[in-house]
Amino acid sequence: MSFEPHAVLKRILVTERSTQLKELNKYVFEVLPESTKGQIRQAVETVFKVDVLDVNTSRVHGKMRRRMGRAGGYQSDWKKAIVTVKKGQEIKIPEATV
Repeated sequence: MSFEPHAVLKRILVTERSTQLKELNKYVFEVLPESTKGQIRQAVETVFKVDVLDVNTSRVHGKMRRRMGRAGGYQSDWKKAIVTVKKGQEIKIPEATV
C-alpha cells in the first residue's frame, strides 16, 4: 500500500464519547482497515500539524441490517483509531449545524 496521508484518515468521528475524550487531548478517527499505527501517526501529524503522543486502534465488526424483501444487508467492518495529541495542541473539528 502506498502511503497517502489524506487517504489513511477517512473521517473524524463525532460522538458523545469522542467529545468527552477531546478534553483528554484524544481524537477519534475512522481509518483504512489496512493502515498501521505508524501510518496513522504520520497522517495526523501531516494533515493537522500536531504532535502525536500515542495511537490506539481497534477493529469494529459490521452488523447485520434489516432485511429488505429477500435480501439481507450487512454493514462492513471498519477500523477506529484514538489518537492522543500533545498537551496544549488541538485538532479543529467542524461543528454540525442544526
